[in-house]
Amino acid sequence: MKLLIYSHFFAPSIGGVETLVLSLARGLAGLRAPKGDPEFEITLVTNTPAEQFDDQALPFRVIRQPAFLELWDSLRAADVIHVAGPALSPMILGRLAGKPVVVEHHGFQTICPNGQLLIEPSGTPCPGHFMAGRHSECLRCNSGQGWFASRKLWLLTFVRRFLCRRVAANITPTQWLGGLLHLPHTFAIPHGLENIASAPTPFVKPSTPPVIAFQGRLVTTKGVGILFDAARILCVQNRAFELLIIGEGPERASLERLSQRPPLAGRVRFTGRLAGADLDDALSPATVVVVPSLGGEVFGLVVAENMRRGLTVIASDLGAFVEVLEGGGLTFPTGDAAALALRLSRILDEPVLSTLLSHRARLRVLEFCDFQRMLEAHARVYNELRP
Repeated sequence: MKLLIYSHFFAPSIGGVETLVLSLARGLAGLRAPKGDPEFEITLVTNTPAEQFDDQALPFRVIRQPAFLELWDSLRAADVIHVAGPALSPMILGRLAGKPVVVEHHGFQTICPNGQLLIEPSGTPCPGHFMAGRHSECLRCNSGQGWFASRKLWLLTFVRRFLCRRVAANITPTQWLGGLLHLPHTFAIPHGLENIASAPTPFVKPSTPPVIAFQGRLVTTKGVGILFDAARILCVQNRAFELLIIGEGPERASLERLSQRPPLAGRVRFTGRLAGADLDDALSPATVVVVPSLGGEVFGLVVAENMRRGLTVIASDLGAFVEVLEGGGLTFPTGDAAALALRLSRILDEPVLSTLLSHRARLRVLEFCDFQRMLEAHARVYNELRP
């Protein structure tokens, strides 16, 4: 089968979508039919320039920044088109070409004009104004971008929703997201983690000083400010601990300034962005990983990856995180620093609980994020749609 995967963002760009699309395409390229032939001939189309990235090292063809005719010809040559996120051009052109289109949703673009399900500029969770018909709230939410931009985002949400109601299939990584989108022909396929069965032995955590880790992009929506507030509460309780902040982003400078003020001064260490073995090494002494996101999460890749490492995870009670964890960690009300401090206190005071949650996390992620099962589920969807 000739499968075209369209992803606006792709390597060497860094992000969750880029990581997941690369993993999916690489895995599908490795599937074999009963006679040993490749099951899929994959072409990946993206608007991301290659820069120093070596496309020749990938087991599939990559087309970057195609002209209109090149994109049209590629779509027409495919048997099935997979679109990572509801991108308008491939959805429209795919339908015009008479091809079955599958949209995999990595955000909330069909139910929220800013795609994050967050109220701007406060960064607080949105109760679902667009789907409830409270469109004046949507226009007000994005008004900081200007009158024209706000209305454009709002109108495009209708267009994306219209098109996604007419594609051959919609894929969501969690049932929770599928319930929010209310789109026909929706299949929930959790993201798989490559080499999950060969994950390292769960880390042995030192007793002192406890290390509370954060891993993610340093932006407001990831909730580092909430973690800092919870840490200040622990300081008032005279608890010994270290905060480890792994990641990069536009708010790093302001967060570093905050960390240098009492009572956090001397307790916070920033590493910048890490990957691979460097990331594993940095997390090895962690007692707990906190994922305090305020919104914009449809799965929780950081949650799943740290469950795979056998680390104790405390996450905000966003629907996606609750579904991924399913008893393999603790949650707290989103944005509630005092509640987060209570959960952290439990983990610091009850090492037996931390060990139990680590064990549960490993079992849960091995079952929920099985990579081969994810590939086979996608393949079934494509094969059912093949003309």
